[in-house]
Amino acid sequence: MNGKKALITGATDGVGRVVAERLGALGWHVLVHGRDAHRGREVVKAIAASGGSARFYQADLASLSAVRELAQAVRSESPQLQLLVNNAGVGFGPPGKGRETSADGFELRLAVNYLAPFLLTRMLLPNLIAAASARVVNVASVGQREMDFADMQFESGYSGLEAYRRSKLALITFTVDLAAELAATGVTVNAVHPASYMDTVMVRQTGSAPKATVGEGADAILNLAVSPEVAHRTGEYFDRLTPSRAKEQAYDRRAQQRLRSLTLELTGPP
Repeated sequence: MNGKKALITGATDGVGRVVAERLGALGWHVLVHGRDAHRGREVVKAIAASGGSARFYQADLASLSAVRELAQAVRSESPQLQLLVNNAGVGFGPPGKGRETSADGFELRLAVNYLAPFLLTRMLLPNLIAAASARVVNVASVGQREMDFADMQFESGYSGLEAYRRSKLALITFTVDLAAELAATGVTVNAVHPASYMDTVMVRQTGSAPKATVGEGADAILNLAVSPEVAHRTGEYFDRLTPSRAKEQAYDRRAQQRLRSLTLELTGPP
């Protein structure tokens, strides 16, 4: 074993599971997160069968209290964390699906796709920094829409597709902002669009035909997670394996600061 630890959220299905199993095969100790305990145990067994090691953590990231409990458990059990992959997410749902809210009353896609990884990452920063050289990979999307700071909860003119796109641009904006904050710590932070319309439950729920495999998506995530070629790159957005450019709002310092301030009002301090 290489002694390195990685936390992968949404690791019991789809691309997250592939990433977790591949990391286990590479000798990482994988902290497998998911909502379903049965599937979580299956992933842990699969990793062990390939000679790796893993532990399952159950949490519903639609609840900020559950996010805090997950972070606290990881903090106490893994003082050093070399990799965090914020992969768990909610898609835009079936056509015509109405506005949904999280356990805390927040718009669901904002809560799961952005607020949860924001809070989890911030709570785990001491562990990441303690590892001396660590990476954060935020799984974003090529589908992005500018945030409306006057209506972060999308209470006017709601669309599941647009809510998803807003949440993913928020995640990329957080990526750029946090990377600048951590520039001197040895922790890199990048975002990636792993692939378009992967063969996942999220995509099938929309009624769309898959156009890519989860293996292709895992390649893109693992490139940022372990490749030595990108070891010193930070604050970037990748379209699959290629450095790319997100919507311009993500690079606007005023937008980053405003988003950070509004987010802390919703999540409370880490």
